[in-house]
Amino acid sequence: MGLRAWWKRIAGGSADAGDAEGVEDAVERVVQVANPRLRLVRRYRARLAPAVAVSLAHVRSQIAAIPAAREASAASWAADPYMHAFFATAGDLARAFGRAPELRAHFERNPDTREACAILSMAMTERRILGMGLDGTTVRSDVAQTSVSFGDYRIRLCGRTEMELKAEIERRLLEQLALAGLARAAEDQARRTELEQERALLKTRLRLLERQGVGMRATVGVEEGAGPAEQAHLASQLDENARELEGLGGGAQLLDSELERLRQVLAEPAQHLYVTTKALRLNRMNIVAENAMQDGVPFEFHVARIPGDPPQDRAFALVRFARADLLPADQVVEEAARLLM
Repeated sequence: MGLRAWWKRIAGGSADAGDAEGVEDAVERVVQVANPRLRLVRRYRARLAPAVAVSLAHVRSQIAAIPAAREASAASWAADPYMHAFFATAGDLARAFGRAPELRAHFERNPDTREACAILSMAMTERRILGMGLDGTTVRSDVAQTSVSFGDYRIRLCGRTEMELKAEIERRLLEQLALAGLARAAEDQARRTELEQERALLKTRLRLLERQGVGMRATVGVEEGAGPAEQAHLASQLDENARELEGLGGGAQLLDSELERLRQVLAEPAQHLYVTTKALRLNRMNIVAENAMQDGVPFEFHVARIPGDPPQDRAFALVRFARADLLPADQVVEEAARLLM
């Protein structure tokens, strides 16, 4: 059964050619990222397509839940509570975008565009502080509060329109799932190497023990070293080691196993893509309003888990930034130089 026929069948006959082509394109994209040699595996498209369809649906639902792009400008800093929460001053906003080389490169590649849509990524920090607050009806200066701050601004992904940007986000998230599949396959390879090393060591150990048992024990009758029970245990370990190695396979079988690991990851995308929301009520000083009596505006921040060692949690938002608001490059360099002095 061809991929388009399969897609139509599982969709109850209602899927159009574009849906099937989207899945087919996504299959090729994840294989290209994970390991192009997986195309040598028989029926690799048909085996991956159902899992890729699951991943595509999950990724698109995640993207659909992201709020529309917000204007990032000095004017929006004063009017938009989110921009005001993200940046301490309007100048901080302008400097953060002015220092983004990817944003400048985007405008250079697209000289006819007046604005760019981008992902603004930030470190979000919550810490307990002592500040001014009410204790009952008494104003005190040592009230425990939670302060929220943002920093380490990064603008890496840009598009000419919000639709274009979201399409690029979809591609990047699918690539991340392919990387997760590659990591799982690499774990198998590492285990295979470990088993081969263990097998070599066990064989050497067994030879030594057999040699010791035949030589010293047979000659002088000294009961030292390993006896038959330990030798039998070592032989058992060798057999188990050999079975596990055989299970990992090699050559074509190894590629088949790698494809299966990729399929497993794509079939469970929620276990490998972590985007959550954090609901808080903040006042104009980014202090958490911990009860209904305190002034505060409700916020819902989107947070993504970035894989790594260690992994990082980053708040993010879609933003629109005008070319006219981009600081001159020499001004950014001068400000950076002053900070280093």
